[in-house]
Amino acid sequence: MSIVDVRTPDPKRFIPGATGDWEVIIGMEVHAQVLSNSKLFSGASTEFGNAPNANVSLVDAAMPGMLPVINEECVKQAVRTGLGLKAAINNRSIFDRKNYFYPDLPQGYQISQFKDPIVGEGKIIISVGPDRQGQFEDVEIGIERLHLEQDAGKSMHDQHPSMSYVDLNRSGVALMEIVSKPDMRSSDEAKAYMTKLRSIVRYLGTCDGNMDEGSMRADVNVSVRRPGEGFGTRCEIKNVNSIRFIGQAIEYEARRQIGILEDGGSIDQETRLFDPNKGETRSMRSKEDAHDYRYFPDPDLLPLEFDDAFVEALKADLPELPDDKKERFVRDLGLSVYDASVLVSEKSIADYFEAVAEGRDGKIAANWVINDLLGALNKAGKAIEETPVSPAQLGGIIDLIKAETISGKIAKDLFEIVWNEGGDPAEIVEARGMKQVTDTGAIEKAVDEIIAANPDQVAKVQAKPSLAGWFVGQVMKATGGKANPQAVQALVKAKLGIEE
Repeated sequence: MSIVDVRTPDPKRFIPGATGDWEVIIGMEVHAQVLSNSKLFSGASTEFGNAPNANVSLVDAAMPGMLPVINEECVKQAVRTGLGLKAAINNRSIFDRKNYFYPDLPQGYQISQFKDPIVGEGKIIISVGPDRQGQFEDVEIGIERLHLEQDAGKSMHDQHPSMSYVDLNRSGVALMEIVSKPDMRSSDEAKAYMTKLRSIVRYLGTCDGNMDEGSMRADVNVSVRRPGEGFGTRCEIKNVNSIRFIGQAIEYEARRQIGILEDGGSIDQETRLFDPNKGETRSMRSKEDAHDYRYFPDPDLLPLEFDDAFVEALKADLPELPDDKKERFVRDLGLSVYDASVLVSEKSIADYFEAVAEGRDGKIAANWVINDLLGALNKAGKAIEETPVSPAQLGGIIDLIKAETISGKIAKDLFEIVWNEGGDPAEIVEARGMKQVTDTGAIEKAVDEIIAANPDQVAKVQAKPSLAGWFVGQVMKATGGKANPQAVQALVKAKLGIEE
C-alpha cells in the first residue's frame, strides 16, 4: 500500500517543540464487533456477559476436523457498513490465515482478509470544532479498507496467583477491521473520527459501538514530522477502548516522540499500550510487519463471491445516515448546523427528537430536547434510553405553551415535575392550578397595583422606556409566573404611555 499525503500542513494544528513546530500524523485501525446472533464461522452465541467459556463451539475451540462455515449475516453487515462509509464493495474477497501463537488463539492462526478485503476505499466526513468563533470545520478522512476477521479469546491474569485463565467466549466472534488512511492531524480530529464512525455503525445496526464492553476498540498509529517533510516512523497504540483515552494517548505519544527526536534520538517502530491511570503509553513489543504473520489463503474456505444484486438489495434497505439526517434537519426544519449536529450524534437522540418534532415547530422542539432534556440527562448521568420524560410528554409540554395554557416559565417547572414524578402534562397543569392567567382584567389589576406602588420607578421609565421590563418582571412575580407575558408587556406599555 502506497501512502499518499492528502492534507496541506495547517499551522493551527502544529505542536510547538523546543526546536520548532511539529505535525502529528494519525491513522486508525478500528475493530468493530459485528452485530449478529452467532459467530463468523460457527453457530455459537455472541451474547455478552455469559459465564466464561459458555459460548464456545467445537469450531471455536479448534478441535481436530472442525471446518469453518461462513455466517451470511456477518457478510451482509460488512457490506452494509461499507455502503455507509461510501466505500467500494468488492464482489470477490478471500479469507487468509494470519499465523501467530497465543494462548487465547486455539487455532494458532486467525482467519482474516489480507490482500483481497470485502470492502475497499471509502471516506468519512468529520466536523471539528467549534472554534472561538463558533464555527465547525469539515474534514474528509479516507478509509483504506474494511475486512472481516475472527476475534481472539481473552487471557485473564487476575484470577489466580500463579496461573492465567483463558475465556474463549469471544473467540471466533466476527470483527470488522476498519482501516483509515493516515489523514488525521490532531487528537481532536481522531476523537471526531471515532465518534462519527461509531455513530455510523450504530445507525446502520452493524455494531453496537459499546466501547466499554470491548465491542469497538481502536489501534491508533501515531508519528510526528516537521511540517512539509515525509512521514516519520509510527508507533501503534493497541486496544484503546474510549474516545477520551484515544485523545489522551495521542497527546502523550506525540509529545514523547517529539522529545526523543529533539534530543537527537530516533523512533523505534513498536506496539505500545496506553495506561489511562498514568496518562502515558508504554512499550509492549516491536511492531510486526505483514511478512511476520506468513499470510496465505485459508484452504478450508472458498473465495467469498456475490453479485451486484446482493449489494443493491442491501443498499435499498439502508437507514438514513447521520450526514443525510443533519442535512434534512437544517433544510426542512430550519435548524442551525450546530443543533442538527447535536441531534444526529446518536441515533437514539435523533429518533427521540423526531418523535417530539412531529407536527410541531422543529426549532422549539430542538431547543427543548437539547437544552432541557439533554441538559437534565447529562446532569443526572443518564443516557437518552433512560430518560424519565417520554417524547409524548415533552411534546405535551410544548403543546401547552403553544396553546398559551402555560407560560415558558411555568413550562420549566412542569418539566421538572414530569421528570421527577411522571404523569400527563395537561392533567398536572389542571390539577395543580398551573394555567397562566389570560384574563386581561385580572392582569390589568396587577399592573395597576405595581405601578401605583412604585412612583419612582415610573419616573425612571418615563425618562428611559427600556426600563419597562422591570414592571413586567414584578407583575410576573406577583402572579406567580402565571400571567401571560405578552399580555403583561402590552398592558405595562399602554399604562406607562410607551409607544410600540
